Amino acid sequence: MSVNGRAPGPGPGPGPGPGPGPRDERQAAFCPVECGRCGAGVVAAKFSPQHTSVQWSAEAVRACVEFSAARALGRPSALVEGCGSLRDSIDAAVMAGRLEVSPPLEVSPPLEVTPP
Repeated sequence: MSVNGRAPGPGPGPGPGPGPGPRDERQAAFCPVECGRCGAGVVAAKFSPQHTSVQWSAEAVRACVEFSAARALGRPSALVEGCGSLRDSIDAAVMAGRLEVSPPLEVSPPLEVTPP
């Protein structure tokens, strides 16, 4: 038996290919969010109440007060976990309905075709 031209295997779990359970395809709409503290503008998507994806531009990193403070201490922005003020602004956007939490879409596994 093959799935999408590949032999079945243990698979990584959710995602393309064989594995336990249905695939989880997240279809999130990225929306602009502005930090209420410094005005840094990012685009964000919420995949669950706990899972947020934020795309930072170089301009937003420069504008962020928390990133600037870390940079002043010699920490590169790549090592900064995030911005608490922006996190609060994202939570406020969700509460106001400007940013939706996108639930996963369950996708059926590919159909297996048996040759005659």
